[in-house]
Amino acid sequence: MLSKCYNSEALKCKEEVLKMQAEELKELVADIQKLKTEKQTIELKLANHGCPTKLFDTLSSFANQDDGGIIIFGVDENDDYKAKGVYDPQDLQKKVTEQCKQMEPLIRALFTVADVDGKVVVSAEIPGSDVADRPVFYKGVGRLKGSYVRVGESDEPMSEYEIYSYEAFRKRIRDDLRVVEDAKRELLSGEKLSEYLTLVKRERNNLLGNATDEQILELMGVTVDGKPTLAGLLVFSLYPQTYYPQFCITAVRVPGTVMGETGEDQERFIDNKRIVGSIPDMLQEAEDFVLKNSRTKIIVDEKGHRRDKTEYPMIAVREAILNALVHRDYSQHTENVPIRIEMYNDRMEIKNSGGLYGRISIDALGKVHPETRNATLANILEIMNITENRYSGIPTMRMEFAKANLPSPIFSVRHGEFTVTMKNGTLVSTDNLEENLLEFCAQPRTREELTSFTGKSRTYTMNRIVLPLVESGRLALTIPEKPKSSKQKFYRK
Repeated sequence: MLSKCYNSEALKCKEEVLKMQAEELKELVADIQKLKTEKQTIELKLANHGCPTKLFDTLSSFANQDDGGIIIFGVDENDDYKAKGVYDPQDLQKKVTEQCKQMEPLIRALFTVADVDGKVVVSAEIPGSDVADRPVFYKGVGRLKGSYVRVGESDEPMSEYEIYSYEAFRKRIRDDLRVVEDAKRELLSGEKLSEYLTLVKRERNNLLGNATDEQILELMGVTVDGKPTLAGLLVFSLYPQTYYPQFCITAVRVPGTVMGETGEDQERFIDNKRIVGSIPDMLQEAEDFVLKNSRTKIIVDEKGHRRDKTEYPMIAVREAILNALVHRDYSQHTENVPIRIEMYNDRMEIKNSGGLYGRISIDALGKVHPETRNATLANILEIMNITENRYSGIPTMRMEFAKANLPSPIFSVRHGEFTVTMKNGTLVSTDNLEENLLEFCAQPRTREELTSFTGKSRTYTMNRIVLPLVESGRLALTIPEKPKSSKQKFYRK
């Protein structure tokens, strides 16, 4: 009797869940019909005459993003987003499941069926895969041709580098430990190595007190079989660019707010420099470049004391440059791409190859401890007191900008490139703010990123700028079915 009651309650609960899912699907379709667009997490497929036969690109792209995605069958985007229904909901689910099984690793879709405007509509919710399982790809053509990434409302083939990034994490490839075959041990700076060895022995005397210098260099990843590793070369070589010319920094000061804008004398750059040398040398020279090209205010306090206030908090600038040097991708795929510092009238952007590494999202930066891409390099620089290697860089940047009453730095990833954008408080006019924000939303942005971009309060940004753009249809939500979600992002249609 108890078993029957339990089963009855379980069945009732399941029915309630299915009913709720159907209502959510109906609301989602209504929202799509209102905004008339697909989205980062929504794909529409017409299926009134049969199941679409090529879902592999969308299955792959949705599975390869953290939030996954939903494929909605039975809505026609070419006919004012009207519900047209599906040919056979049961057979459709069966054939979609068959296509999901042709993915590697296989995808398990969650289906929902609902009545929309008298038509049967079916959705397939595709969960985001674990980073260690990516890229999810179509087995019929293989990993290189069958892996896709979602860009706005379209599915784009993954680049070879994007695929490699996932491979590197899954296989724990240590690019900073690869041996530089042509490099000679004797070309490493004797003074820097001597200082480093002293610091290692002082810090780890209980473990390495009896080891020879050569043994310590091997154990710490500076050399392998007597040959310099990439990490050792980047820190201790007199000129690492002999072997890797583009493992450097290019820095420019632009006369306007966009690249290509010229000054009064038609100059493209106010200052332009290629910064080379070891990582410690490049870090110092890059800081000097930013300071040289920054505006400085003289602040006089109530007691008449004068102090200089730089355009950007230099402690935060150092952290951003150091993060780019330590955490960039040093694989063979990025050997021709330098770190870039671009200074504009209203902001500075610091860009480096390599998206987020491991199981972390943009929203989690500075809040959780991420995995380290170049652990050996970071460890060497920590011992040399150049970096703390305690994941404090991003919190420090945010804190320094808050102390300077400036918008918080914006962190973004696009096509395998990580960018830190620092606003200097010189904002565009209100007349152009909406257009600039729309341009900024070429990729989905969080509420925090939008607030930092405008430099205004969150309430003003959302209620006076963002929401009107959403209502006018110029901005769209990545999770329209949950407008108040903490994971909500906004993007330009």
